[in-house]
Amino acid sequence: MKAWLLPGLVIAALLSAWQIAASTGVVAEALSLEPFLIPSPAEIAESLWENRSLLAENAWVTLREVVLGIACALVAGLGFAVLLHLSETLRRATYPLLVGTQAIPTIIVAPILIVWFGYGIGPKLAIVALICFFPITVNALDGLRSVNPDAIKLMRTLDASRWQIFHRVEAPSALPYAFSGVKIAVAVAVIAAVFGEWVAADSGLGWLIRLDTSQLETARAFAASAVLAAISVALFGLLALAERRVVTWR
Repeated sequence: MKAWLLPGLVIAALLSAWQIAASTGVVAEALSLEPFLIPSPAEIAESLWENRSLLAENAWVTLREVVLGIACALVAGLGFAVLLHLSETLRRATYPLLVGTQAIPTIIVAPILIVWFGYGIGPKLAIVALICFFPITVNALDGLRSVNPDAIKLMRTLDASRWQIFHRVEAPSALPYAFSGVKIAVAVAVIAAVFGEWVAADSGLGWLIRLDTSQLETARAFAASAVLAAISVALFGLLALAERRVVTWR
């Protein structure tokens, strides 16, 4: 409970300052904007309630894209990290390419994926998986390579097989790193899903925000953003809880 006290007070202070600034029109005047373009927290909360069905419907679409995309990235990332760990040659040949892929802007890849897979859920999953793949792979690989060499030597003196060394020493040591990678992936997965919906979609919170901004429905756009933030925080919290339950020795 104490861990939430200070963040709660900070959020309350920020919302109070925002409410005052929006209600008095200080921000609108400073930015030379119409007052309705800068909704107050009270107006956003009202929009959340009035549009709860619409927001929930589109939130489910985005949540499904995020969860499935992370699942794809998790399977591919962990598998690739194990392959790189087991093969020094493969790691030297592909690791620089893996790092280099992060220099390719998603804005270039997204239209190509839409051309390949159409306007369904496929391109969104691919975008989320591509963005989440890197942090999961790199963190898992770092975890596998961080094993104490003395522990491996001990297993070898006990005549342990390669699988037993991996299963009993390397994988448990890499698990906290893998969780860190997935938590980073969760933070960027929501952004990736929204970007995919922004490029081409007819549902989802990203699509709704794009629609609202074009129609100057700023209160509902902020409400959709708040739902996105809640999804990201909830997924991060669930992962942190799972980590405490699984990595009991940490």
